Amino acid sequence: MKTFCIIILSTLISMAAHSQKRFSKDTLKASTGDVIITFIGHGSLLLEWDEKYIYIDPSSRKADLYQFPKADMLFVTHHHGDHCDPSALKALTQDKTKTFMSAIAHEIWGQGMVLSPKQQVSIDDVGITTIAAYNIVNKNEQGELFHIEGQCNSYILTLGKLRLLIAGDTENTKELKELKNIDAAFLPMKLPYTMNPEMVVDAVKAFKPKILYPYHYDRKLLPELQELMKNVPEVELRIKKN
Repeated sequence: MKTFCIIILSTLISMAAHSQKRFSKDTLKASTGDVIITFIGHGSLLLEWDEKYIYIDPSSRKADLYQFPKADMLFVTHHHGDHCDPSALKALTQDKTKTFMSAIAHEIWGQGMVLSPKQQVSIDDVGITTIAAYNIVNKNEQGELFHIEGQCNSYILTLGKLRLLIAGDTENTKELKELKNIDAAFLPMKLPYTMNPEMVVDAVKAFKPKILYPYHYDRKLLPELQELMKNVPEVELRIKKN
């Protein structure tokens, strides 16, 4: 019986250790410190830089976030439940966590700093710039845009000398296309809520990031994106492994 119990306990420990799936990662090299990117899933990202853990739109739908490091900084692009998840925020928040979000998301979470489009601040050596994220074409059954101008944020984070764009839920807006000096851009590609491949490439051709990461995307759209990106050789396309 003792041996049987030991076997069961060992099995349970092994199962627990493997219950958290492996997440795709990538690294952006920089003289001011590398940025390690973890693609948690959907619109959720973890950026590790300068001994900081920086989360964007964490979602408990995609991971057991209690198994992740606590957040030093946490960004929420907008109020929709797949991006503003109170249970995920609770799992990652500690006393020193600095949280930034749109006004409507703040009404849901009830804490943190509200950032609106066209704001620029620097906190803990991280530069933060917001631009508006919104739809210009795609609408719901009631004829309303899925994301309304002024309600949602895209974030440009400056980490050392790296400028990263995390677009949130948006289409190829004029604000997006007017950007300059972006080292890496995380752009959504999921219909009908955000962009199709043509919209992504239209935006990329305009502001020319050094690296494009499609995220929050439909894998069925990847072949079309890869084909279209052949016409933009100056921008490196990086696709997460799983």
